[in-house]
Amino acid sequence: MNDDYDEDYQDDPVPVAKPAPAAPSRPVDSRKVVAMHSAKPNTSHIAICEPRIYSDAKSIAKQITAGDAVIVNFARVDETQAQRIVDFLNGTAYAVGGEIQRIGEQIFLCAPHNFEVSGDVAANLGTQFKQ
Repeated sequence: MNDDYDEDYQDDPVPVAKPAPAAPSRPVDSRKVVAMHSAKPNTSHIAICEPRIYSDAKSIAKQITAGDAVIVNFARVDETQAQRIVDFLNGTAYAVGGEIQRIGEQIFLCAPHNFEVSGDVAANLGTQFKQ
């Protein structure tokens, strides 16, 4: 065995990767966990919401801007709050090229640009739902 050969390689230090320090374990907040994929790819979503206060309009608007249609039932808010929420959602739908339609006495459909809404509930059901 050649001692010169061994000495040559002993002089060159070999970098050794050190393991990264382990991150401290924290409990996962399930409200902050977001699914990375849909169970059915390329599907459209329709959410159903019953706002109780005006600030609920923000979460409904996020769904519309994300490309989901939302059916909103205003049975749990007073008329003044419902009008404010409808105005806010109307602006949101307009901003994404969508539309908002009344489909019942206290129920509205907010649809983004990728949904086509056809038909008229008031015309199909008589004068019960006319504005």
